Amino acid sequence: MWRFIKAVYFIFNVIIILTLLILHFYIKDSSYFSSLYFYLFALPVIIFIVLALSVFLGKKGKYNIILAGLLFVIWIGRSYSFSFEKPILKSDLEVVFWNAYRKNNFEKAFIEYESIPDVLVLTESNESNIASLQLKYPDFHFYKSEREIWIFSKMPIDIIKEETSNYNSTVIIFKTHGINFYAVDMVGSADVPRSWEYQFFNSISKNKEKAIILGDFNIPVESLFLNDLKKEYNFYFTSNGNGFRETWFWNIPLLSIDQIWVSKDLQIVTSEIIRTFKSDHAMIKTVVRR
Repeated sequence: MWRFIKAVYFIFNVIIILTLLILHFYIKDSSYFSSLYFYLFALPVIIFIVLALSVFLGKKGKYNIILAGLLFVIWIGRSYSFSFEKPILKSDLEVVFWNAYRKNNFEKAFIEYESIPDVLVLTESNESNIASLQLKYPDFHFYKSEREIWIFSKMPIDIIKEETSNYNSTVIIFKTHGINFYAVDMVGSADVPRSWEYQFFNSISKNKEKAIILGDFNIPVESLFLNDLKKEYNFYFTSNGNGFRETWFWNIPLLSIDQIWVSKDLQIVTSEIIRTFKSDHAMIKTVVRR
């Protein structure tokens, strides 16, 4: 009887692991229902499940441990970046994004960043008084959208377009420092299919030159919905970052849902993820050379 139970458990273990691996590496978020599980079972979560299942497998548990080790190597190779520090020129542009978790504003962001970047975009900020900010920082420029996106720049901000989908995803197109920016705050509700929202996003993000797209995408970098973006833009952290690229949640590297994408005619000098407990999202930064 005990052998039968162990055999059934081993088969159950194999089915669960194969299902998770096929979901993560092949199916991904190709459908609404698969997306719910794809976002839930990030690779670190799958590694934990594989290890947890090994506890009751006895000697056969070694296969789970080997697989977990292999998946860990894949995760490290995909998510961890290392690059040597490069000199930053005065003409380079520091760009920062932060989902402020409704408790933080520009001044708190400056404190977390320990400086004032050239361009800073906040989402879900509790900032409320642009006039007082403008008085305190008369040489700088601020903009508040209708949908909780806040923009700061050391140079004038030219708002070109601001659009919100029927399900509250927002894209703001603005120009500053001679760069075309797309500030993105995509809806994160589980009942809204991402396919709808990324059709909306793709209909707006047409510029492929001297452009930076940044914001809370609410999908990981591995998502199928970013395939078109990857053809035209470079992910800010791929070759010029240090550490894990995941930004959520609470400094646990689960999902890289906060992202910066840089058009291929701009050079990425260096990138950084600034860990903080002031928000469940990390602050992200890149320095680009025009």
